[in-house]
Amino acid sequence: MNTGRAIAAIAALVLPFFAAQSQAAELKVYNSTALKTVLEELGPQFEKATENKLATTVGPTAVLKAQIEGGAAFDVVIVSPAAIGGLAKGGKVVADSRTDLAKVGVGVVVKEGAPRPDISSVEAFRRALIAAKSVAYIDPASGGSSGIFVDQLLDKLGIGAEVKAKAKLIPGGAVADHIANGEADIGIHQISEILPVKGVTLVGPLPTEIQNYTVYAAGISADSKHVDAAKALIMLLSGPSGAAIFQSKGMEPTGT
Repeated sequence: MNTGRAIAAIAALVLPFFAAQSQAAELKVYNSTALKTVLEELGPQFEKATENKLATTVGPTAVLKAQIEGGAAFDVVIVSPAAIGGLAKGGKVVADSRTDLAKVGVGVVVKEGAPRPDISSVEAFRRALIAAKSVAYIDPASGGSSGIFVDQLLDKLGIGAEVKAKAKLIPGGAVADHIANGEADIGIHQISEILPVKGVTLVGPLPTEIQNYTVYAAGISADSKHVDAAKALIMLLSGPSGAAIFQSKGMEPTGT
């Protein structure tokens, strides 16, 4: 679907929400880093179709949750279901507004043109990390879900001490950027954050036995003054338009 047709379809879907709205709203969206490229693509279409504006704040789930708990104003938050649940218990999110959107697995990335390590089995993946001169992943101390998972996985595989001694811990952003720059041989990160980066190659997802999927869900602020706009954005993200974009970014829609 071309952009013009996509915007027309979005307008037909969400304009009923705004029939009684007298002026455009600025919708404050707090979204996890993994969904940055999704909002970058869908956001402008939503803005053009509805004349509302999106003001996005991007970061790791733990950081966004802490900011909201600290009093940050928002209308929509897109983080893990567990974080949505915690915010709902704290009165920050409308309890029944949670909508699961998509899930994404973890993959392995190398610099474009570099040999692709064998990660076809758990043992092959383990050997690849041992053989690598350096391994990059998100610093678990930053609160990023993939970094916490990788840190624990290394220990479960019995190679924690060996790999962590040569790890390049990334405080935030895309691990693949650091692989493209030659800062590490192998990177481990969510697939949706590998695909947009130029100069790298996605080797593939982790073996099924050790794969970890992160689910992302949306919730509406209990204090939002733009509930209709918030509902319309979530409807788009959880509908066909959102599903197509999620798939193009390496994520699996969870359905409506």
